Parts: sequence; structure tokens; C-alpha cells
Amino acid sequence: MASSSGTSSGSSLLQNSGSEEDLQALMDQRKRKRMISNRESARRSRMRKQKHLDDLVSQVAQLRKENQQILTSVNITTQQYLSVEAENSVLRAQVGELSHRLESLNEIIEVLNASSGVFGATNFIEPANSFFFNPLNMSYMNQPIMASADNILQC
Repeated sequence: MASSSGTSSGSSLLQNSGSEEDLQALMDQRKRKRMISNRESARRSRMRKQKHLDDLVSQVAQLRKENQQILTSVNITTQQYLSVEAENSVLRAQVGELSHRLESLNEIIEVLNASSGVFGATNFIEPANSFFFNPLNMSYMNQPIMASADNILQC
């Protein structure tokens, strides 16, 4: 009987060691699954990071392109502004010159009107409501003046 109890206790030891081996195998299998799962999760995380990095690089390229377009637009606008400013400066100078010429011509007309009998009863002073003196009719300012005061005085 002792041998039977020894055998049964020996077989129970074998069962325990078998279950320990099964338990160890189960733990190893779980560990491998967890390791595989962790690797897959890390791979997905790296992919997300890479996608985010690619998106940021693409966004930087797009923003640089937009920035270059804005700079080009600003440069063109600045050139146009400078051109218009130069044209305005020329026009202001022309207005000053034309105003001076007009004053000179008005003085000549006054001298001619003041001289008695040179032109008889003819009066050269234009009425105040003339087209040229109306500030709303400034289109004549764009017309070139072909004659100069020297040519008028020679007549």
C-alpha cells in the first residue's frame, strides 16, 4: 500500500509539475502576446508620429509658398505705389507750373486790358463761371499744353 500511496503522491507531483509547466507555458504565451501587442502598438504610434511629421512638413511647405506669394504681392503693390507716387509728384509739379503760367497769362490780359485803346472795347477777361475755372471739370488737366508763354508773347 505504501507503494500505491507513493505512486499516487508521485503522480500528483507529476501533475503539479505538469500544471506548473502548463502555467509557465500559458504565462509565456501571454507574455508573447503582450509583447506582440506592444510592438504593434509601438509601430502604430511610430506611424502616427511619422504621419504627423509629414503633415507638418507639408504644412510648412504650403505656408512658405503662401508667404512667398504674399511677399511677391507686397513687392508688386509697393512698386505700383511708388510708380503712382512718382506720377502724382510729376502731376503736382505740372499743376504748379500750369498755375504759374495761368497767373502770367492773366497778368498779360490785365496789362492788355489796362492799356487804353490797343484793342479798343475788346475785353479779354474770361467770366468766373468758365469751364476751365470750375473745379469739377478737371479733365482739362490731363491734356498736354502745346504752346508756351514765349510763343504767345511773340504774336
